[in-house]
Amino acid sequence: MRTRRLRVPSLVGGTLLLVASLPPPLCSQAGRIPYEAFSLPNGLRVLYSEDHSTPIVSVDVWYNTGSRNERPGRSGFAHLFEHMMFEGSAHVKKGEHFQLISRAGGSENGSTAEDRTNYYETVPSNRLNLALWLEADRMRALAITEENFRNQRETVKEERRLRIDNPPYAAAFVDGMTWPFDSTSCFPYAHTVIGSMDDLNAAQLADVQAFFDTYYAPNNATLVVVGDFRPLELRRLVNQYFSDIPRHPDPPPVTCSARFSPGMMRREVTDQHANLPAVVRIYRVPSHADPDTPALELLNIILGQGESSRLNVAIVRREKAAVGTQVAMNPFDSRRGPGVLLALAIANQGIDALRLDTLLAAQIDTLRTAGVTADELTKAKNTFRANFIHNRETTLGRVEELHHYDMFHASVAEINTDLDRYMGLTADDVRRVAAKYLDPANALVIIVRPPAVGSAK
Repeated sequence: MRTRRLRVPSLVGGTLLLVASLPPPLCSQAGRIPYEAFSLPNGLRVLYSEDHSTPIVSVDVWYNTGSRNERPGRSGFAHLFEHMMFEGSAHVKKGEHFQLISRAGGSENGSTAEDRTNYYETVPSNRLNLALWLEADRMRALAITEENFRNQRETVKEERRLRIDNPPYAAAFVDGMTWPFDSTSCFPYAHTVIGSMDDLNAAQLADVQAFFDTYYAPNNATLVVVGDFRPLELRRLVNQYFSDIPRHPDPPPVTCSARFSPGMMRREVTDQHANLPAVVRIYRVPSHADPDTPALELLNIILGQGESSRLNVAIVRREKAAVGTQVAMNPFDSRRGPGVLLALAIANQGIDALRLDTLLAAQIDTLRTAGVTADELTKAKNTFRANFIHNRETTLGRVEELHHYDMFHASVAEINTDLDRYMGLTADDVRRVAAKYLDPANALVIIVRPPAVGSAK
């Protein structure tokens, strides 16, 4: 039975307050996450946070590899591995990973971004051993066979067709994120996470094995566990399952040379699946660790999040020039290198794409010159704070938050102080950042036209 320690009662303003050390559930509601850490001799880092409010536990492994670690001619490998990691390992048959977690009453998945690849399970707390054992088995000995490789390569190709090549505007949005960066000086961010069809077709089994040997090692991974467990038992299980996995040579460093405001770039593309013209404006932004990121994230909310956002009010509702707008910063995940802020507007019927771009540019320039109102800033802070706390309400959410601060921040400890940075921003901070990064010379403008249309009417 867990006990709750109370401090000495104190009188504040005539009211008797019982000041207690908050248990994990209340800490998470306030946006705070208690955590501890340890490492194994083979280099595996482990972060963990107890939460005994619900008998579940989330296990999440992040590998320090994503599309940024790929080389020219071999794009898409990080995402291909996300699929390969569910194809079986030394003691787990093909497809059995899903079956074992499902039978235990849990859920699992994985995802790939530019800077990381992750794999997670959420299971009843009495099956923590199963989740840890499964992750250790595929870290140690993934089943890299010709059959699995060819099967999953075709799955990834079909996923590209389904999510990027066939939906309207998706190619301009996803491929467009890579165009602000030169493939010679910054290949890590000059190609898509999912990769190209040509590169996937050219991939060989030996390439896949080499990628696994380079990046899928304990010294290139971090394990985070959040939920209903005892720390001593967690340490015992982690040592039992992971300690004998050998360390690999450290992966080669990633280099990217990119600059801001090199001059406006413009492209015009035809989208065979689009019925209406569209405009995508893409602005280069710094790495997540940059001091300007908090203001950029509030700017992102003000510009394009919600019914009362600048673009929706001005372009959709007032001008009726667009059927919809969308704004996103680094849609897949944060980055340790240069990123992008994208603004998309799909034209209303009869609206010329160039006119739509003029309206879009005017709204963005207004932020640079006139800044934001007090009401807009308050709304953005409230929206950010609500999302910030909402992301920390589940064991899986807190697992991902710990990983995020471990990879993208100077210290994991910022997980419990970062909100203060956002709440302390002023309208002048947001205006300064808008002036710096929403500069027309820092923009890539993409005009998307439907097929067989020379210019919008």
